[in-house]
Amino acid sequence: MENIQREDIHLVAKHSNLSANAIYAALRDQVYPKAHAWHDFLRLFLLIFGVGFSLLGIVFFFAYNWADLPKFTKLGLVEGLLILLTGAALYPRFSPQTRKIVLSGSALIVGLLFAVFGQIYQTGANAYDFFLAWTVFISIWVLIANFTPLWLFFLLLINSTLILYQQQVAADWSPVLFNMALALINAAALCIGIGLSKSKTPRRIPTYFSNILSLASVSFATLGIVIGIFDHDFTELAIAASFTALGYTFALRHAWKQGNGFYLAIVSFSLIIIASAILLDILEQLTSILLVSGFLIGSVTYVVHLLIHLQKTKTHGTPA
Repeated sequence: MENIQREDIHLVAKHSNLSANAIYAALRDQVYPKAHAWHDFLRLFLLIFGVGFSLLGIVFFFAYNWADLPKFTKLGLVEGLLILLTGAALYPRFSPQTRKIVLSGSALIVGLLFAVFGQIYQTGANAYDFFLAWTVFISIWVLIANFTPLWLFFLLLINSTLILYQQQVAADWSPVLFNMALALINAAALCIGIGLSKSKTPRRIPTYFSNILSLASVSFATLGIVIGIFDHDFTELAIAASFTALGYTFALRHAWKQGNGFYLAIVSFSLIIIASAILLDILEQLTSILLVSGFLIGSVTYVVHLLIHLQKTKTHGTPA
C-alpha cells in the first residue's frame, strides 16, 4: 500500500490486535522521517537562512552607512556580490538544489542593485518601473533554474508590477476587470503547473505552489466581484462573475475528484464573502448586519462540517 499516513496506522491499530512494537515499527518505516531526510532538510534549511540573513545584512549595511559610502563603493559592493553569487551558482561541485538556492539569492540582489542605482542617481522612475526591470532581468535565471520558490517570487514580481502600474499610470482602468485579469493570470500559471504534473513526462509540482496560486487567484476574483457589487457596475460584474463561475466550477470538480479540501475551502469562503456583500448591498444597515452575521455563522459551520467529512472520507475511505 502506497502513501500510508499516520491516521491509517492509528485506524488499523484501533481495530486490530497489533502489538505496540509492530505499530511503532510501522510508524518508523512509513511515517517518521529517516536520518537522511533530516540531513537534507537541515542542510537546505540552514542554507536558505544563511543566504536570507546575508542579504538582510547587506540591506541593513547600506541603510546604516548610506551617507558615508561613495557612489562607486555602493554600486561596486552590490555588483561584486552579484557576480560572486552568480559564479557560485555555476560551480559544478555544489548540488543542483544548492545552486538553485544561490541563484535565487542572486535574483534578489538584482533588485537591490536597481534600488541602489535609483537612490544614487535619483532616476525618478515610478515604482512599477523598478519591479518591471527586476522581472525582466531575472527572467532567464528563472527559466534556467526551474526552481519553485523562484517561480513564486517571479509571479509575485509580475503581480506587483501590474498593480503598481494600475495605481500610478492607469488609474482609470476598471478595478473589477483589472482584478479579474490578475485572477486569470494566476489561474493560468496554476493550470500550467497542473498540466505539467499530469503530462507524459510529469514534473513534481509542490503542493504549496498550487495552493498559493489558487489562493491568489480566488482572492483577486473575490475582490473584483465585491467591488462590482458595491459600485453597481452590472456589465463588468456580469463578465467577472461569468469567468469566476467557470473557474470555480473546474476548481470544485478538481477538488472533489482529488479529495483536495484546500480548493473546496477557498472557493466556499469566497462564495460566502460574495453572498455577504450582496446582502450588505441590498438590505438596510441594521437588518443586513443581523442577517449577514447569521448567514456567516451558518455557512461557515456548514463548510467546516463538509471539509471534515471530506477529509475523513479521503483518509479512511468511508465517512465517519
